Amino acid sequence: MRFKRMAIERESPEEYGYGAIDYNLSESSVPDRYLRGIDIDLGKILMCYGHHWGQPALREQIAEQYDGLPFDQILVTGGAAEALFVVAATLLKPGDHVVVEHPNYPSNYEVPRSLGCTVDVLPLHFEAQFELDVDRLKHLVTPQTKLISLTHPHNPTGTMISEDTLEAVIAIAESSDTFLIFDETYRELTFHAKLPTAASLSPKAISISTLSKAYGCPGIRIGWIAMRNTSLLESFLAVKEQINICNSVVDEKIALSVLERKDQLISDGNAHVQANFEVLSDWMKTQTDLEYIRPKGGAVCFPRIREDMEVDVRKFYRLLWDRYKTFVGPGHWFEQDDRYFRIGYGWPTRQELATGLENIAMALDEAKSGHSSRAARRDF
Repeated sequence: MRFKRMAIERESPEEYGYGAIDYNLSESSVPDRYLRGIDIDLGKILMCYGHHWGQPALREQIAEQYDGLPFDQILVTGGAAEALFVVAATLLKPGDHVVVEHPNYPSNYEVPRSLGCTVDVLPLHFEAQFELDVDRLKHLVTPQTKLISLTHPHNPTGTMISEDTLEAVIAIAESSDTFLIFDETYRELTFHAKLPTAASLSPKAISISTLSKAYGCPGIRIGWIAMRNTSLLESFLAVKEQINICNSVVDEKIALSVLERKDQLISDGNAHVQANFEVLSDWMKTQTDLEYIRPKGGAVCFPRIREDMEVDVRKFYRLLWDRYKTFVGPGHWFEQDDRYFRIGYGWPTRQELATGLENIAMALDEAKSGHSSRAARRDF
């Protein structure tokens, strides 16, 4: 049997090396935190196998975010990436059908594809404000559909859905006997009222989250799955045990300390994101070559070069990197035209963001003369 190869993030800032990037506008999180801000004694940690489900105290802290879910309906995983893989590997088999909101974090569609599933995308269109089309979703769901996959606040656009839309999607999942996987990674970075957690609303809903983005702790690789169906959670655990048996006891100890300080950490992170968003918003008002849909949450947005602007897109990315040492997430990261690019405004300092944005404008201006307007693909 031949399997489709999943994309490897060769173009990630980690692979280029953070030291080579002066203005990193590609990250999709708040600033990374130092361990020195976490008050734990690593010397007291016994380096044994941990609880396969996750440390009970950690699961109790996580469960506080979910209305009506006790700690035994939480499975701690190696980040949200492992959580997404575990769910797909448990629920799906070759020939099954999956509907994925698109664009999206690649694991949401690459993992089902690698398992031999048919993946239909639920497209979010710039012209429609990147709004989710519930009627289109109804049309895409078939008797073979085993999984619907959504992410909100959305990556890479920063857009949101309403609570009514979430309930409508859950109704579709329930009526079609389909599971909904709802990635809530950015829920704590919602600009206004947060959505209810999906897992709290239906036994057909699976909530995924992580400490990587809103908490600034991607290095400890802690995420989780929340679901009211305890029997299915046990199946998720069986798959997880084949990957890593349990999580790092050091990581889980750090994660517990982080969540015990959740209110302050989230408040600090949101304040930083909002201050940087003002910089981004003011800058976008001055741009005649770019347009975007104003985000409603998260730490990223997805502007595009205006369709009537003739720009050598390859030259733009080449100049941005070679001359200005500025890094953004090109559209092909999300299977989109490279006239789109993701700006992560929540990670850099205010000054780094301001300078990086001006670098984008200068590179774009320089790329407007003597060019081909065809979009670049993976070779900038």
